Amino acid sequence: MSRQLAEWLQASNYSVVMTGAGMSTDSGLPDFRSSSGLWSNYDPKQLATVEALEHQNDAFTKFYQWRLQSLLDASPNKGHKILAQWEQQGLLKQVITQNVDGFHQAAGQQHVSDLHGSLREINCHICGRQASQEDFLNGSSHCPNCGGKLRPGIVLFGEMLPEQAIQQAQEATAACDLFIVLGSSLQVAPASLFPMEAKESGARLVIVNQEETELDSWADLTFPGASIQNVLTETNRYL
Repeated sequence: MSRQLAEWLQASNYSVVMTGAGMSTDSGLPDFRSSSGLWSNYDPKQLATVEALEHQNDAFTKFYQWRLQSLLDASPNKGHKILAQWEQQGLLKQVITQNVDGFHQAAGQQHVSDLHGSLREINCHICGRQASQEDFLNGSSHCPNCGGKLRPGIVLFGEMLPEQAIQQAQEATAACDLFIVLGSSLQVAPASLFPMEAKESGARLVIVNQEETELDSWADLTFPGASIQNVLTETNRYL
């Protein structure tokens, strides 16, 4: 199957990869929806919200301090590096990611649509002024400029997704002839809509995820239960 994926990559004029939490589990970060995922210990409806930021700020800040420190203690895995290599070789045009860890950029990826923002950016919820990761990790929770509460630059539940990232993802989806899903459960819109839009536009659809997704039956190629790193490594051998 990896040989087939390699052949499709080489034949593609415009390939797109969309990544979810499963892409980063090999970097030591928890995923979100598995039995051992992040939300098995924390309720996102309580902490990943503007309401928690404003009314449970101590808990909100501690939660995201922990998430940011976990991120800084980790690094891009081999899969991230292979995708960056494919971009450099002209095999991959765009990465669309639901992840907020910034590992794609850290691995050297240039064309990335961060649908849910970046945990690496800290800013004021009121005036938007940027703050340092160090200040946030050291317990600073208020903006020195206006006194507003500091927060990571991610999309909290109930907030709008960044328009530029959505537009980039839509344009890439419409243009592609090969769409590869890596480590996404395809349960969260609008990201979950892109693979089907690509398929309906005539693109080949490939899904690599530990668990079945609702689009597996529509995919041209699936790798059920396979390790993303292993699939990318094996595919890379045939390129």
